[in-house]
Amino acid sequence: MKWSIGELRRYKEEALNFSETIDVSETLTARDNEILAVAPVTVEGLLSVGKNEYILHYQLKTIVTVPSARSLEPVDLPLDLSVDEVFMTREQWSSLEDERDEEILVIDNDTIDLTDSIEDNILLAIPLQVFSEEEKQATDLPKGNDWEVVSEEEYFQKKESAETIDPRLAKLSELFNEEDDQ
Repeated sequence: MKWSIGELRRYKEEALNFSETIDVSETLTARDNEILAVAPVTVEGLLSVGKNEYILHYQLKTIVTVPSARSLEPVDLPLDLSVDEVFMTREQWSSLEDERDEEILVIDNDTIDLTDSIEDNILLAIPLQVFSEEEKQATDLPKGNDWEVVSEEEYFQKKESAETIDPRLAKLSELFNEEDDQ
């Protein structure tokens, strides 16, 4: 869904309400190879036209399927995001006298594209590590031939026990200390 700046000038008095279902699965899987699938995105919101900016506010709901960080099994990640974005044309942005705290998106081609905004916000909302419910509940970590994943606490416990000297070898460590003194 796209709106041209000329079309939006008609909505200076009241906000433009929209409600759409958009399929962005193909473009998102092409942009990020970690994404396995994306359910159709339900979007409801409004676009208001201010004196110097275009304010886009919407709520999006979808389910993104990504691999588990541990087992690589597909995990469904429900997303329910509230998005607020401020757009300005190059002229409006260059005429700003004061610095704004919020991020402003500059419109390059005289259109505001809702699909681009949806895709970007979905990509930003996906966490780095996703685990299935079973993996979240499991207490034992994965392991294989000659390797295992350990928690940070276990790692430090093993490190401390490795640093303590076996009493049978204590005399040998003294021997090395005597050689260093000479």
